Amino acid sequence: MKDYADAISFLGEWGCFQQTVFFLLCASIMPNGFGAFNLVFLTDTPSHHCLVPGINLTEDWLKSIIPITVVNGREELSRCRRYRLDLVKNLSAQGYIPGRDVNLTDLEEESCVDGWSYSKDIYQSTIVTEFDLVCGEQWKVPFTSTVFFVGVLCGSFFSGPLADRYGRKPVLFATLAAQTVFTFVAVFSTSWIMFLIFLFFNGLGQISNFVSALVLGAEILTGNIRILYSSLGTCLAFALGYMILPLCAYFLRDWKSLLLALSVPCLVYIPLWWILPESPRWLLSKGRNEEAEAVVRKAAEWNKVQAPAVVFEDCYIPNSPKENYSALDLLRESSIRTTTVVLCLVAFTLTTGYYSLNFNTAQLHADPFLSCFISAVVEIPGYVSSWISLRCFPRRPSVIGLLICGAAFLFLIQLVPEHLSSLALTLEMISKYAFTTGFSLMFAYTTELYPTVLRNTATGTTNTVGRLGSCITPFLLSLSSYFKSLPYITLGILTVVTAFAALLLPETYQQPLPETVQQMQERQRFKCPSCTRRNKSATPRVLLDSPL
Repeated sequence: MKDYADAISFLGEWGCFQQTVFFLLCASIMPNGFGAFNLVFLTDTPSHHCLVPGINLTEDWLKSIIPITVVNGREELSRCRRYRLDLVKNLSAQGYIPGRDVNLTDLEEESCVDGWSYSKDIYQSTIVTEFDLVCGEQWKVPFTSTVFFVGVLCGSFFSGPLADRYGRKPVLFATLAAQTVFTFVAVFSTSWIMFLIFLFFNGLGQISNFVSALVLGAEILTGNIRILYSSLGTCLAFALGYMILPLCAYFLRDWKSLLLALSVPCLVYIPLWWILPESPRWLLSKGRNEEAEAVVRKAAEWNKVQAPAVVFEDCYIPNSPKENYSALDLLRESSIRTTTVVLCLVAFTLTTGYYSLNFNTAQLHADPFLSCFISAVVEIPGYVSSWISLRCFPRRPSVIGLLICGAAFLFLIQLVPEHLSSLALTLEMISKYAFTTGFSLMFAYTTELYPTVLRNTATGTTNTVGRLGSCITPFLLSLSSYFKSLPYITLGILTVVTAFAALLLPETYQQPLPETVQQMQERQRFKCPSCTRRNKSATPRVLLDSPL
């Protein structure tokens, strides 16, 4: 009896059909790259001080009306206070000179009742300058990011079950449409609340599109091409979108133009609806064999090969015994429950480390555009390493090794003297490399662990828990105000604990994707591929098919 990979082996691994699916799905992931981090520029706060309306003041008083404050050991103009305008006006009219005739420290101050004057050296406008999110309203800036990540979290949770119920393709395009539409309409926001609402719905499509595209490609492609797509292809597409963001932001310095530039070009994805197919694996799991065969026959035409009379004859792709599966099915059986809980912990830790170190290394340079570009470029070695690891090494030891590596360098940073800042930065970048590699690897690992009927639900659920890490990142980084190294130590301890928990994960290296819950449960019995070979007589036929 053949499995799915054997049934479609006549197509080959890298024909015209597979190439089209590979590159078009990668292209659909690019908006996640610039959409996930555009808040870096949209919520940036330029230099500002209280606005002084056009009144008749001497040049000396115009220069002195804003108090001087000390921030991090440096003197700068106060951002939220000014000397009382009526007092300054009277003193200026009487010919008094500040600093000589008047002691400025004795003057009464007031808040910025006339608004603020914002520097335009870097940005023409951001949502901070648009809605005056400074001083007493400054809390709205991090809250804006939190709302976005809550939207991402909700989208990750609901998109998985929806994709398992209604199909990978509809959810892929629905989430892509959500990103495009709500990024565009946010341009017309007339208040911070309105912008926040649009941002939340934008977040629903973020990453959910990535997961849907990842699962769709992983189920259509086979062999080493599937590994290439699940690791290097998808992640490099994300990184490319990430690198496009600072380039657009550099030439478009106002937030509305930037959002338009990031949304309107996404209309080119509309024709992909008629090009990209639904997952044949998912169609088979739903008993829609004729539609699955139609997809495969179309692929045979594209690849110019002859399809057999019956494509899935003697193919072991059982239909789901239940109408619908939900996230609860990830917790019903003890073996699946253990895998799910550990995967959620690993996803949470890697996501927390990834975003924490990304936000930290975003300050590598005074130029925010260059900082963002560097932060994107340094992820490429991590993605390449993830691909090599998936091709050549077992999954579980790879995940554990990356977690230990990431934690080790976080602890080593504490031993570096303050004057060796370049060494500390190097160690932090190595730790970021480890978290980025693990972050990328886990997407492919998760798709390999779960059967077709639960794959998107499991990927969405673990990704949802992981997104909690991105939500707490601002709070984790704020611990540095109590003790500078506390964020590193906290993250390092969490990572070490997670590395030990990962020992409970099953191995998937050189094993085919499970099609049923029973096959997944059977896999829990074996710790590694060598164990599988030693237990051939007790292993179902589906686990002995040709390697990925």
